[in-house]
Amino acid sequence: MLNLLRFRDVADYSANPELAPAARISGAEAFDRYIQHTLPFLRESGGYVEFLGVGGPFLIGPEDERWDMAMLVRQSSIASFLAFASHDAYLAGLGHRTAALEDSRLLPLTELPLPF
Repeated sequence: MLNLLRFRDVADYSANPELAPAARISGAEAFDRYIQHTLPFLRESGGYVEFLGVGGPFLIGPEDERWDMAMLVRQSSIASFLAFASHDAYLAGLGHRTAALEDSRLLPLTELPLPF
């Protein structure tokens, strides 16, 4: 799964006030809380973060579009991903992701063999 992420300047916990920290934090900080919460469940399901990187301006693409971070997550199967994504304990922390993100894209990918 290719994740393109755009963070809020200030995390918005209005949909999940029970997860809100005592002091205001940035969207990037809220996403870090989401990652820390999520990694054990991801690993338990056979998945892992293959790449995590800071975004920047496009070389080719819309000038007014920006993504703060890109993340590539590998999962062993669709069934494993669905089990992960519906795990109650994982879902309990999903509000950190919601609070963190202004916008995002999630693109499922299937690896192809290289022809050489």
